[in-house]
Amino acid sequence: MISVVIPIYNEEKNILPMYERLTAVMDKLNLKREYIYVNDGSQDESALVLEKLAKEHSEVRFIHFSRNFGHQIAVSAGLDYAEGEKVVIIDADGQDPPEVIEDLYLKSLEGYEVVYAQREQRKGESFLKKATAKYFYRILNRITNIDIPVDTGDFRIIDRKVVDELINMPEQHKFLRGQISWIGFNQTFVTYKRDQRMSGQTGYTYRKMIRFALDGITSFSNWPLKIATLSGFLFAFIGFILILYTLWSKYYSEGYEPGWASQMITMIFIGGIQLIGIGIIGEYVSRINENIKGRPLYIIKDSNIPHASN
Repeated sequence: MISVVIPIYNEEKNILPMYERLTAVMDKLNLKREYIYVNDGSQDESALVLEKLAKEHSEVRFIHFSRNFGHQIAVSAGLDYAEGEKVVIIDADGQDPPEVIEDLYLKSLEGYEVVYAQREQRKGESFLKKATAKYFYRILNRITNIDIPVDTGDFRIIDRKVVDELINMPEQHKFLRGQISWIGFNQTFVTYKRDQRMSGQTGYTYRKMIRFALDGITSFSNWPLKIATLSGFLFAFIGFILILYTLWSKYYSEGYEPGWASQMITMIFIGGIQLIGIGIIGEYVSRINENIKGRPLYIIKDSNIPHASN
């Protein structure tokens, strides 16, 4: 059996068209399937559409969160309850064409535990979004010790053994495409052209994208901490130059003001180092704090999966 995990956030108009397209692909491949829709606190009628769909089709499972927990957490919940030997992760907006699942599945039969979809083209997205996504993944690859594929999202097919390893990773700040790369096994890709949304507006605001980027960087790189250290040395050097300058001003400059030297040295040399270092370290400490609280990743409000629980 193959499981399809589909995170949902305000996708009421896309659920049924996406279901029909998914079913056409699964019928063509003649695969037993289950669809796991994770409703991530939608504010529209997505919950009602999913419940009606589940009553009409036995392969449809749904999970309603108690509130919005985020895209990566929604995908994680779907993986927790997926029962298939292979699992597809795909969004409900239609930007990732479900027809590409056939290529992903056939490629996986060649002995690959992970087959991800790599974008050749992105339709319907602004220049800024394309540019930030392009350079983010290339920078991330340079500052981490793992190879995270560029021009990819979460759209992929993964083997049961990969799913089991992901379930055993307890991080609160999920960055699944990085975690899957970290796990290893045989991985490859197929290329595709990403479409526009079928309808509606994306839930990925720039604020969420920045938070997602921070999760990726702090989960797989200590580069910001190294920057803090290097900045400390840089400011120390600048401070040393300023010390020499202020001492020269004190003894040789006619316009020297008493107290100016100590004030300049204190403010620039010490204040600059502290502000940068504390800010970066604080970002890591906040993530450690989130993990040691031991709170659940998500809370389920309702589900038609019998063993689904909080």
